[in-house]
Amino acid sequence: MRTRRLAANTAITTLASIFTQALGLWFQSALARRIGAAGLGLMGLITSVGSLAATFAISGIRFASTRLVAEEMGMGRMGRILGLIRRCLAYAAVCGGLAGAALWSSSGFVAGRLLGDLRASTALKVLSVGMPFLSAGAVLGGYFTGTCRAGMALGGPVSEETVRVGVTFALLAAFKSSDPRMTCAFAAAGSAAGEVVSFLVMAFLYIFDKKRPRPETRPVPGQLKRITSVAVPLAFTAYARVALKTLQQLLIPMGLTKSGASAQRALAGYGTVRGMAMPVITFPMVLFASVSELVVPELTEEQMRGNGEEIQRSAKSLLKFTLYLSAASALFVLCFSKKLGAVLFSSDEAGRFIALLAPLMPVMYLDHVTDGMLRGLGEHMFTMGLNLMDSLVSTTAMWFILPRFALDGYIAVVYISEIFNFALSLKRLVRVTSGETPAVSVCQKTQI
Repeated sequence: MRTRRLAANTAITTLASIFTQALGLWFQSALARRIGAAGLGLMGLITSVGSLAATFAISGIRFASTRLVAEEMGMGRMGRILGLIRRCLAYAAVCGGLAGAALWSSSGFVAGRLLGDLRASTALKVLSVGMPFLSAGAVLGGYFTGTCRAGMALGGPVSEETVRVGVTFALLAAFKSSDPRMTCAFAAAGSAAGEVVSFLVMAFLYIFDKKRPRPETRPVPGQLKRITSVAVPLAFTAYARVALKTLQQLLIPMGLTKSGASAQRALAGYGTVRGMAMPVITFPMVLFASVSELVVPELTEEQMRGNGEEIQRSAKSLLKFTLYLSAASALFVLCFSKKLGAVLFSSDEAGRFIALLAPLMPVMYLDHVTDGMLRGLGEHMFTMGLNLMDSLVSTTAMWFILPRFALDGYIAVVYISEIFNFALSLKRLVRVTSGETPAVSVCQKTQI
C-alpha cells in the first residue's frame, strides 16, 4: 500500500469530516433546544425511514463504483473507467428515481401506520425529492474515492452538510415555528437541498476533472454485468439490514411505551439516546471513518498486484492506530460525559447515557475500520451478511427486552450487538490476511 498517499488522503478526509460532524452536532444541539427530546425523537423516526429510502436509492452502487474503479487502476486499464461510471450513473438514476417515487407515494401510510404520527408525512415527502440526486452523487463520490483523490470526493459531503444546516435554519428563522411537524419538514427540506447541491458540486468536479482518463475507442463488453454482480447482492443484503434497523428504531418507542412510559415520554427517551447521546459517541468516529473508506481502493489495488505481505502489515498498523486513538477518545468522553450533556443539550439524562455508552467506543470504531478493510479485500458480502445477522438478532432482542428493562435494556442490546459483530469481523480479517481464506481470485478478475 502506498502509505504516504493513504496518510495524506486520510488527513484531508479527517479534517473535512471533523468540520461536517461538528456542524452536525451543533445542528442537533440547536434543534434539541428548540423542539426538545420528544421532537428529536420524531425526527429520529423520520431519519430512520429516510435512511431506508436512501439505501434503496444507492442500492450498493457507491461501493461498486469504488471497487471496480480501483480494480481497473490496479490492472492498469484506465480507459475502461469512464464506461463503468456511465453505466453506474444509469443504474443510479433508475434506483434513485424508484426510491424517491416510493417514499413520496407511501409517506401517508408510513407516517400514520408505522410511525404512528401523521406529522411526519410532510417531511417524508420532502425527503423523497433528494433521492435521485443522492444516488447519482454516490457514484461520483465512489469514482473519486476509487481513484484515491480524497479532496475531490469531499466536495459532495462538505457542501451537503453546509447546505443542509444553512437551509434548515434559514427556514426556521423565516417562519419562526417551533411546531415539531414544521421543524421536521424544514430539516427534511435542508437535507433534500443538500443532496441536490452535493450532486451538482460532484458533477462539476467530474466534468472538469483534468485527470479523467480517456475512454477506450472500442466498446468494452460485460461492464454492466460486472456492476450488477457487485451492486445487486450488496443492495439486497443492505435492504434487509436497513429494514431491520428501521424496524429496530421503530420498536424502541413502542417498547418503552409497553414498559409503562407514556407515548410522549417514550418519544423523549428515544430522542435523548438517538438524538443526543449517540451523536456525541459517534463524533470521534470521524478520525476512523475516513480510514475505513479510503483503505478500500488501496487494499484492492494491492490485492490485484498479489502483495499479501503489504496487506497484512497495513491491517496490523491500522488496527493498532484505531485501538490507541479510540481508547483515548472513550476515556475523554467518559470523564466529561456530564459536562457534554449539560453544555450541548442542557440534559443530565443525556450525560448519563453518554457515560453508559462511552466504554463501547473502541469496539465500535475497531469494527468500523475492520469492515472497511474486509470490503477492500473483496469480503463485502461477508460483512453485509454479518451485519444482517446482527440486525436480526438485535431487533429480536429489542422486542423482548425493551418492555421489561426500558432504555437500560436498549443499552445492553447495543453492547452485545457491537461486541458480537466485531469479534466475528476480526476473526474473518485474520483469516483473510493470513491467506487461510482467499478473498478474491485475481485470475478471475484479469479475465473479465
